[in-house]
Amino acid sequence: MRLVKQAQLIYLGQVAREQENTCREPSIGTYIGGIACHTYMLWVEPRLAHGKVQPAPQSIRKVEVTMAASDFKTVDEYIAAQPETARVVLKRVRSTIRKALPGAVEVISYKIPAYKLRGGVVLYFAGWKQHYSLYPAGERLVAAFKDQLASYSVSKGTIRFPFSEPVPAKLIKRIAKFRAEETVRKSKRAAFRKR
Repeated sequence: MRLVKQAQLIYLGQVAREQENTCREPSIGTYIGGIACHTYMLWVEPRLAHGKVQPAPQSIRKVEVTMAASDFKTVDEYIAAQPETARVVLKRVRSTIRKALPGAVEVISYKIPAYKLRGGVVLYFAGWKQHYSLYPAGERLVAAFKDQLASYSVSKGTIRFPFSEPVPAKLIKRIAKFRAEETVRKSKRAAFRKR
């Protein structure tokens, strides 16, 4: 028997369908997106090839997924979409990064604010429910700021700062400058290799 998995992602009455042939077991797909929260419902119904529905167990039939409004065109729009308490903090983070990287271009990339120099992304920031984050935090950066980052959560290339604490403006400024140096060095190496 050949099964066809059919999933419906439903949001505000609009339905997006994805089909995958030759699925043997019911499974749940994952959709990942930005920052501000909206709720989607994901229904998974395995179907036999002739169209009859084989009901999935109740535990996997319905799943709520929190997702983001992802149509931000500017950093101003991104910050305006955040809760009021987060907006104040994110404005301070933005101001600090802009002062540290005066020549950087401010863009939305991967649905979050980013700063580019010489075509390469120097730094991203994003607001979440309990914290805001800076990305990327590679091994060299984490090692260079090991003592200053000890009181913050650092994992998988992300530095998380709680909204409940004051913005560490000096640390963010130093991180931005460090990342700018790394980005410029990478772009110079890439230009040299092209010759």
